[in-house]
Amino acid sequence: MYLSHLSLTNYRSYEQAELDLKPGPNILVGANGVGKTNVAEAINYLAVQHSHRVSNDHPLVRIGHEQALARGRVHRGEQAISIEYEINPGKSNRVAINRGAPQPARQAYGIFKAVMFAPEDIELVSGQPDIRRRFMDDLIVQMRPALGDARRDFDRVLRQRNALLKSGRKPGAWTEEHETTLGVWNEHLSRAAARLINGRLHALRLLAIPTANTYAQLSNGNKPAGFSYQSTVPLASGQHAEVPDEAQLYQAVLTELESSYRAERDRGITLVGPHRDDMVITLGPAPAKGFASHGETWSLALALRLASYRVLVEDDPDPNAKPVLILDDVFAELDAARRSRLAEMTRDAEQLIITAAVAADIPAELTGTHIPVQMRDGISSPGEHHTDLATLKVLEANNFEDAEGSESPSERGDDD
Repeated sequence: MYLSHLSLTNYRSYEQAELDLKPGPNILVGANGVGKTNVAEAINYLAVQHSHRVSNDHPLVRIGHEQALARGRVHRGEQAISIEYEINPGKSNRVAINRGAPQPARQAYGIFKAVMFAPEDIELVSGQPDIRRRFMDDLIVQMRPALGDARRDFDRVLRQRNALLKSGRKPGAWTEEHETTLGVWNEHLSRAAARLINGRLHALRLLAIPTANTYAQLSNGNKPAGFSYQSTVPLASGQHAEVPDEAQLYQAVLTELESSYRAERDRGITLVGPHRDDMVITLGPAPAKGFASHGETWSLALALRLASYRVLVEDDPDPNAKPVLILDDVFAELDAARRSRLAEMTRDAEQLIITAAVAADIPAELTGTHIPVQMRDGISSPGEHHTDLATLKVLEANNFEDAEGSESPSERGDDD
């Protein structure tokens, strides 16, 4: 699988951008702040339908505009499919497939698959549980697009159940009607939660070995990496040689909701479900969060992303189904030996998107299409393709000089 063309309209720093891409390595080189990460983010958006940097779509739309467009031409073997997302902050996003009528964005799940590693991914190890939940859910939805519906159903029922619990907190406000409605929401929540948890546990079981192996390769195998699932539902917690089926998990969630009845009424919030679960990452005998060094944390986060790429490859044995692999500014953090190892580990990707501030950060083992990214009059633009590394270095010295220090507003996340 690869992307042959990316088109952006009013997306972050781009008023309009047209970018041709090829199979193999595509290396975007430019000074900090010119918009390389915006391109990488947009490519990943075509797969997961959200940004890796912000929690909502508002910062994705260029200032002064109400809508952004992200279009891609996707190739899978001999098949070519066009997808065009309308990004409408505060409203429902839509997608047009093969220039058809716009429809709900969820209809495009699974058409394009991508795995992206970015500097922000260090938060996978050191950040809050919601970051790891998103990591798990993005993976399971790419593996099984129908789980996107389960995630959406769960979120909808959770909001309605919480609203019910809050409405009954005042003395005397809880009625028999509240009780009956809560029972209905318990059943709906349990079914959606069971599907989500089951999907996560299957994905984590598949991730375990490639994560451990990849981390060992990146870190010389000093400490073994692992993880377990921490859940508000005891049946789901731990490491599972056999994953509980959805029927078992449904009953387990329902039982926990009934046990938490009094506490939830008192607090007016749902205390049981996948929205409160976590993936606990370990390094040796200790949890990585709070104990791992910066270098170990970086290697762990990278190992998780590369392992998720391997899981997606193994999940669909069609050689034309390999996800696009995106490495945003990763080589600058690695020494020469690790750069070479990473290049070797990613050489089988059908398409590799790499961003770097300088060409010198790219290991010699990676040769491919080099794309200079510049900023002219405050608008980012990809330049012409260059395959000669020596020529690229001249471009850096001459054409990128005016881009030094050009930063988009940090509060919008438009920086490189």
